Amino acid sequence: MQVHTTLDHVGGSIVVTVDGVVDLAGVGHLHDDLSRAVRRYPGVTLIVDLDAVSVLDDAGLGILLGAAAAARDSDGDLEVVCTRPALRERLAATRFDRAVNVRDSIA
Repeated sequence: MQVHTTLDHVGGSIVVTVDGVVDLAGVGHLHDDLSRAVRRYPGVTLIVDLDAVSVLDDAGLGILLGAAAAARDSDGDLEVVCTRPALRERLAATRFDRAVNVRDSIA
């Protein structure tokens, strides 16, 4: 399964929804899409919805951290939405949630 992303405007926010397996094989596509969103919306907080992600490996975490840094460099930010308990545990165990805000919902 590949990684698919969609970009939507939700209540004044830019939401990038990620679907699929985010592993070494699929991170290139995710990197391109997040980089494009950061360039297109400088100074904006991008919200990355991970609820449809079935696997998120270290390469995927690295892409998200890099996109957060790029967003901050453009006077914006990046936050993650994740409600799946197993994935939230992974984000906490890797301390990803200390570098990037992890939210319970888009709202």
